[in-house]
Amino acid sequence: MDRAELTTEQVLKRDIPWEHYMSTKLISGTCLQLLRRYDHKPESQRAPLLEEDGPAYVRVFLNILRSISKEETVEYVLALIDEMLAANPKRAALFYDQSLSGEDIYEPFLTNILTYIAYSASRWQDFIIRIVTFSNKIIIFRLLWKGNWFVQEKSCKILTDIISARPKLQNGMLPNGDASNSKSKLTSTHDVLRDLVDWLCSQLRNPTHPSCSIPTSIHCLSTLLREPYVRTLFVQADGIKLLIPLISPASTQQSIQLLYETCLCIWLLSFYDAAVDYLSTTRVMPRLVEVVKGSTKEKVVRVVVLSFRNLLAKGAFAAQMIDLGLPQIVQNLKAQAWTDEDLLDALNQLEVGLKENLKKLSSFDKYKQQVLLGHLDWSPMHKDPSFWRENINSFEENDFQILRVLMTIIDTSSDTTALAVACYDLSQFLQYHPSGRIVVADLKAKDQVMKLMNHGNTEVRKNALLCVQRLFLGAKYASFLQA
Repeated sequence: MDRAELTTEQVLKRDIPWEHYMSTKLISGTCLQLLRRYDHKPESQRAPLLEEDGPAYVRVFLNILRSISKEETVEYVLALIDEMLAANPKRAALFYDQSLSGEDIYEPFLTNILTYIAYSASRWQDFIIRIVTFSNKIIIFRLLWKGNWFVQEKSCKILTDIISARPKLQNGMLPNGDASNSKSKLTSTHDVLRDLVDWLCSQLRNPTHPSCSIPTSIHCLSTLLREPYVRTLFVQADGIKLLIPLISPASTQQSIQLLYETCLCIWLLSFYDAAVDYLSTTRVMPRLVEVVKGSTKEKVVRVVVLSFRNLLAKGAFAAQMIDLGLPQIVQNLKAQAWTDEDLLDALNQLEVGLKENLKKLSSFDKYKQQVLLGHLDWSPMHKDPSFWRENINSFEENDFQILRVLMTIIDTSSDTTALAVACYDLSQFLQYHPSGRIVVADLKAKDQVMKLMNHGNTEVRKNALLCVQRLFLGAKYASFLQA
């Protein structure tokens, strides 16, 4: 069977030759006794064993992963640990029992992930250097299983669970036996998080498994990004851009869960200023708005609305929200029968915040956001003479940036409304700016606009003609012809 398609249930049906391993001294007699009591037993029998002697079982599992290289056995032990944590996530705390303070609890799982990083990134020199930092743990060479998705996935999930359960800093001691002022050779928490983020980003860029890599990576990130240090690593790894394409309306249960966890990642990143700065350069806001408009799943709506609330006061997000019609969307959401109190509170706060920003936002700010986002429609300001008279000098900002964006829309957009509005706005600039014809001519707009005079859409042709007339004849004569 293809190991990429293995399931935990299939792996746990195996009979592992524990007695053989003891006879070859790969495991001890005590280890064998513990395994006989635990292996192939139902959860009802395993739970008391873990309650009574959980750290001993953790040590057994870790020792097997270090000392036995047979793929089937490693898969089996990883499945046992995964099942143990799935039955009771609080069991992750067993890895931090005082009796395991000298154990490197991360390294057996991390080696499986580093295997992938080495192969996928072709960074052999860096990889060898990092192997040496693992105090000559040659186990890493025995676990070079290129393409074993089952091992990679389980290692990643288990590592995420146990590192997220680590205790806080106490008495100068860090988890995994690291003293804050020592030169311990155990794998540091920062090393683990760095390598884990590297692996997750690698999976999002180039999935090892066609259907599981991305959901697994997003699931782990939605847990790990609760930590400020992971947010920093993720931004440095240019990971945010990998999330944006995953934000789109979902229908199946699996895709809804992926969407929820992706939006949860965005919410967690919204607490980190560097991430917010990066998000402001993406189309995350239009995508989130589309999701919240079309989703009926309460948990998805909640995490998106919480993201809106966080981003409202940052940068130009408020203007984007208003331009995308979020005030009306919030009204529609408030009319629905939600049960989550956090969602209801966030909707109320968002409504108040949007109203306050709407009052402060000038008409040109709204227009600028509309143009920069490429969301042009026939909102009243476009045909309001007072808007053009009062704001015409603002078009000179940043070397006529708005005009340049209008030209890009005219040149590249396939949206007929956006094309018609862009041509009309360009003609309005020609009419109201004293040097409009010179500026537009310098931008070499004539040829681009003239192409649209043969467009298949009547509205586009009409406004392209108006723009060309004003460019060639001047505003006064062009307006006479239009009349």
